[in-house]
Amino acid sequence: MGKARKVAYFYDPEIGNYHYSNQHPMKPHRIKMTHALILHYGLYNDLECFRPIPAEKKDLLKFHSSDYLSFLQTVTTENQDDFEEEMQSFLGGEDCPVFNNMYQYCQKYAGASIAGAVKLNQSANDIVINWSGGLHHAKKSEASGFCYVNDIVLAILELLKYHNRVLYVDIDIHHGDGVEEAFLTTNRVMTVSFHKYGDNFFPGTGDLDSIGKRDGKYYAMNVPLKDGIDDQSYAALFKPVMSKLIEVYQPQAVVFQSGADSLAGDKLGAFNLSMRGHADCLHFIKSFGLPMLVLGGGGYRISNVSRCWAYETGVILGKDTQMEDELPPHAYTNNYGPDFRLHIPVRTGKENLNSPERIAKLRNELLQNISKMEAAPSVAFHERAPDLMTEEDLQSNQLEAEESVNRLQAAHWQLPRDLKESIPAGKADRADLAFGVPPGRADRAGPASGTPPERAGVPFSTSAERAQKGETSYGLQDASAYAQAARQDLDSSMSHQAAARQEEVRVPRALAKDTWTATHDGVQQSLNANQQSLQPSGALVSPRNQESSSLMKDFDSGVKNLG
Repeated sequence: MGKARKVAYFYDPEIGNYHYSNQHPMKPHRIKMTHALILHYGLYNDLECFRPIPAEKKDLLKFHSSDYLSFLQTVTTENQDDFEEEMQSFLGGEDCPVFNNMYQYCQKYAGASIAGAVKLNQSANDIVINWSGGLHHAKKSEASGFCYVNDIVLAILELLKYHNRVLYVDIDIHHGDGVEEAFLTTNRVMTVSFHKYGDNFFPGTGDLDSIGKRDGKYYAMNVPLKDGIDDQSYAALFKPVMSKLIEVYQPQAVVFQSGADSLAGDKLGAFNLSMRGHADCLHFIKSFGLPMLVLGGGGYRISNVSRCWAYETGVILGKDTQMEDELPPHAYTNNYGPDFRLHIPVRTGKENLNSPERIAKLRNELLQNISKMEAAPSVAFHERAPDLMTEEDLQSNQLEAEESVNRLQAAHWQLPRDLKESIPAGKADRADLAFGVPPGRADRAGPASGTPPERAGVPFSTSAERAQKGETSYGLQDASAYAQAARQDLDSSMSHQAAARQEEVRVPRALAKDTWTATHDGVQQSLNANQQSLQPSGALVSPRNQESSSLMKDFDSGVKNLG
């Protein structure tokens, strides 16, 4: 048996409190539900857990334009009417609404992904998880597809400081257009996207013949799929193609976007993937033993999203076979009916339009493209950009983590009697938490090392500590208040879903502007800062060859079809 890999996990307790709108399918609350399952399955014990420090504007400027970020910082739900021109230019429709504390939300999920890349660069961890990240549609100066800041591009730019070649794998049902566009002309990043293509499906890009440009030709791979693909058909493509690609390209690090809207039954999706089939892709890439940043992404039936990402946390840790199918009782249990199980049957009834012949033909074409790639493209010697930390920072962070763990051991709260009594015998240890750590296991919550707190995050503080600071999120002073807040979160989430089912949302979305020139310039500047330049410039992205739907319109159709 191989040596266990060190896994870091980034989570901000407030990330689930952000809210796009009642009608909007994107619910950050799903991250809080995922976290609850990670805690109650005891997976927390094998993770080094960090609360990320929000990304600063100077970090986001590595990819995004200053004008765009200033707009995100300034616009609010109260003053958005004063930004009519900017709203059209930067947001472009109701897929990406203005909502309360929008910029802070972006800072948090992007900060976690950047911090994860830093920890991989420093070899502090072998795998890093940030389920709040993976927002792959955002462009340099434009929000798109529910995504405002492209944390993936920012994390990859950070990884390129230490790694000559980075592989990006995207299994979201939507094409990872924002990431592909950012690295379209370089061979230092190999982007691979498995997604639905056709039928006016958002974003309308990602056909088989989109293979990159100039130095990046053949270093963008798109796998266009039709409705109803199942586990067997997906694996018949994914495993041989990715195996050959990794053999030829020889990446030094991997970023894996695990969008859960490719699961069966998703409100915007159209595939027949089970949770095991979805997780099998992650497990397969993990088996190559490369440094790996694992991110979330799409996913709009939030009970299935949280199931999936909790299960995939178990897969990363090698604990998936120990996760009981019966979900552990917790504050969000009622959200998982009527099955109340981790694995649920595929019930879509969608026909698999991906015939064995089509799968074989597509696989052969992809393998032919791989054969045209330069094996392990080299990078000229360069001076590395300064590290974001010193060895002294690493040591001080380790000490701070150990001190925090000692404080965690002294903190403890229990679920109220009405919830406690509902817990089956033998599972009571899952009910008691020291800020999410089962009793007797708080000493294993850390320590974590590798990244200074001012840059990449600090271990979770206890509920009591946060209460003393006057912070309300996860700082509630007694169990009853916590349970009540959790129930309110659940009620709010369920009401949002009900409202979305009742209200039709039809928002026509104009075709996105071709923003490649600005995007490429931003990436080029970031790499030039490390004396790693990209040669080509100019508008290289072809116009979309089909009229794409908006995600909100896809959501409307999905709700009607799924009921």
